Amino acid sequence: MQTTHSVLMIRPSCFSFNQDTASNNSFQRPALAAEDVQAKALLEFDGYVACLREQGVKVLVHEDSAVPHTPDSIFPNNCWSSHPDGTLVLYPMQGRNRRLERYKGVLAHLHEQYQVTRTLDLSPLEQQDIFLEGTGSMVLDRQRRICYAGYSSRTHARALEQLAELLDYQLCGFHARDRQGVPIYHTNVMMSVGSQLAVACLLAVDDPEQRASLQRSLQDSGKQVLPLTWAQLESFAGNMLEVHNSAGEPLLVMSRTAWRSLDLQQRRLIERHVQPLPVNIDTIERIGGGSARCMLAEIYLPERQPQREQSR
Repeated sequence: MQTTHSVLMIRPSCFSFNQDTASNNSFQRPALAAEDVQAKALLEFDGYVACLREQGVKVLVHEDSAVPHTPDSIFPNNCWSSHPDGTLVLYPMQGRNRRLERYKGVLAHLHEQYQVTRTLDLSPLEQQDIFLEGTGSMVLDRQRRICYAGYSSRTHARALEQLAELLDYQLCGFHARDRQGVPIYHTNVMMSVGSQLAVACLLAVDDPEQRASLQRSLQDSGKQVLPLTWAQLESFAGNMLEVHNSAGEPLLVMSRTAWRSLDLQQRRLIERHVQPLPVNIDTIERIGGGSARCMLAEIYLPERQPQREQSR
């Protein structure tokens, strides 16, 4: 199944600009003078959770701890990914303070509520300066078992090839750059793959062969491709995620910044396939450099069944 109706989100305890990641995330912006970033982030986070739950999406909220300080823990999809066969993958992170997110109780939370039958731990690759930041670095077509990935300082070919082999995915790799020619730090900033619709800034793939290969792979896998402009890429329109509600109805989650950047024709195309669900995360986007998709860690693991009381 391409989408899930269960996601994990991390409620921030001390959200702030992350200096550790700013060098290669051109979307991050420092806070304004005297701006209460944490208060704004909490309002946006709680509103986002409420919006998903109102639409019938199951949201598991994990309260972040203040110590150690991990300003990007609000973006949990980079540290791990889960899979329907019970596999949990742990990823090598470039930002040193991001590596601390593994030890803040989220993984234990997952083990308590879900059946984890296999753990693939790629985090030791950090010692070799080899990185692969989860479903930020990769966009997975889980139906066709295709891994789309733009190479960058956070997305290394060796780690990608290793994971693709372990999960039995076909790798579609390419080089993606912004309009200034800077490598795009995470693939999920420039593209999203749903059940029937793929959103992608094909302009970012400047090699004609790689661009054609990416477009052909998306189309051959049965996706209708919605191309994005540079301005839409910069408005986080690539950072969408399709989920479904308890009734199985598809929803495409995005920020209101992303939705506002789309023209009428693009909006109608989306509405033919899914129900769009824009959310207000203006502060989180600006300070954190990540958007709606980054805040959702998809849960595909089988749920643990409650133990029955033994008969006396």
